[in-house]
Amino acid sequence: MAFTLTAGLAAKDYVTDLKLCRVLFEDNCYYPWIFLVPKKENTKNMTDLTIEERLQLMREIALAESVMFKLFECDQDNVAMIGNLTPQLHVHVVCRKIGDPEWPDTVWNRSTAKYKPQDKTKIIDKIKAEFLAQSQNSQYGQL
Repeated sequence: MAFTLTAGLAAKDYVTDLKLCRVLFEDNCYYPWIFLVPKKENTKNMTDLTIEERLQLMREIALAESVMFKLFECDQDNVAMIGNLTPQLHVHVVCRKIGDPEWPDTVWNRSTAKYKPQDKTKIIDKIKAEFLAQSQNSQYGQL
């Protein structure tokens, strides 16, 4: 069976593929925000991953945090796996800044504003390039 994204995740913008996860972009200019989605069919929870896959997911989360901190000015990153509305395992990596529209509350179902198309393309390209550059770092294992 081929890997497919649920409708909500399929609507996100593609960034790149890592060893385990597909990286997707959330179009919300208030918060630099990406998702990591394991490319494994029928994966709803962490319990659907092997121990080796869980360790790989942690490596890819660490890489994602490093990429986002390097590219975006932020005071805090939020990493979360919340699948109540989207029943496919996905990890949110969201950059937060003191004073952003929802600080210090959560961003779930709150303020949104889309990027201008040309800005969004540039940001996605920057994120993709930084993933490629940092994936060469052996601390993240095989990506």
